Amino acid sequence: MLILTAEEVRQALPMREAIEAMKRAYASLSDGKAVVPLRTRLPVPTHQGLTLFMPSFVQTESAEALAVKIVSLFPENPKRNLEYIQAAVLVLESDTGRPLALIEGNALTAIRTGAGSGAAIDLLARPESRTLAVFGAGVQARTQISAACAVRKIETVWVFAPNQNHAEKFAAEMAGQQDIPEDVRVAQNPAQAVETADIICAATTSSTPVFADAEIKRGAHISAIGSYTPEMQEIPAETIQRARVVVDSRSAVLAETGDLLTPLKAGLITEAHIAAELGEVVLGRKPGRQSADEITYFKSVGVAVQDALAAQTVLKNAQDLGLGQTVKF
Repeated sequence: MLILTAEEVRQALPMREAIEAMKRAYASLSDGKAVVPLRTRLPVPTHQGLTLFMPSFVQTESAEALAVKIVSLFPENPKRNLEYIQAAVLVLESDTGRPLALIEGNALTAIRTGAGSGAAIDLLARPESRTLAVFGAGVQARTQISAACAVRKIETVWVFAPNQNHAEKFAAEMAGQQDIPEDVRVAQNPAQAVETADIICAATTSSTPVFADAEIKRGAHISAIGSYTPEMQEIPAETIQRARVVVDSRSAVLAETGDLLTPLKAGLITEAHIAAELGEVVLGRKPGRQSADEITYFKSVGVAVQDALAAQTVLKNAQDLGLGQTVKF
C-alpha cells in the first residue's frame, strides 16, 4: 500500500489538474455513472465533533475510481494546535477491492473543495471577472483563492474575516503566490469586500449570512462551500431567491445546507429553483450563466466523487513523481 503525506498530496494535486478532475467528477455524478450514497454522519457530542463517512464508485470515459473518505470536523481542535478538519482517504482497486493507498485527506479535501469552486467559477463567472472577495481566512479560503485565480485573471482580492488580525496575516501570506495577484486587501466590513466583487467565495462556518443581498453587484458569481448543516447559512435568502442556482448534488444540498433549506422553509423558493447540477452544465445538458447581469450561485456541500477523482489524480502523479512510502499490507 502507498502512503502519501499532506505535503506529497499538495505536490501531486496541482490546482489546475484538480479543477479538471472535478469537472469529470461532477459530470459522472450527473450522468448516473457514479454510486454515491448520502454520506453517513456520526456526531461525537462529547467533543462537539462530527465524523463523516463518504464512499464512492465512479466511472469516467477513461477509468474507474473506488474510494472512501473519513472526514472529521472538531471545532475544539485549534485550541490543541490541530487542524479543525481531519481526514483520510482509502483508495481501493476498482476491479478487486484491494486497498491501494492511504492518502492524507485534509490536504486533499482542501484542494478538491477549492477545485470544485474553481470548476463552477470557470463555467459560471463572467469571463472578464477581475475582482474576487473571499469570506474566511482558513485552509478552505486559501484554496478558494487559488482556484479562482487559476481560472480567471484576478487583479484584486478582498478578504474579510471577523478576526482582523487573522485576515491581515492571511492576506500577507496569500499575496503573490502562483496565480494570486500581489493586490490582496483586507476589507473592514462585508460591504467593502463585495461591492466591487465579480466573484464571491464564502468559506465560513457562519450560521447567519456573511453579507447583505443589496451589497452584491450585478453579474456577480457566488461560490459557497460552508453551510454544510441545515442550521448554517452563509448567503442571504433574498440572494438565493434571485440567483441562478447551480449545485454539486441536488439530493445532497436538499438534505444538508441551510443556504437552501432556509429560503425553502420560508416559501421564497421551491426545489425547482435549483436550475442545474454543475455536472449537467459540464455535459452541456443545462445552460450555465444566461446573461451578463445575472447573479449565479454555486452551492457545494461536498460529494464523495470529488474525493475519488482527486485521489485518482494524486495516485497517478505520485507514481510519476516517485512520491510516497510503500508498505506491506
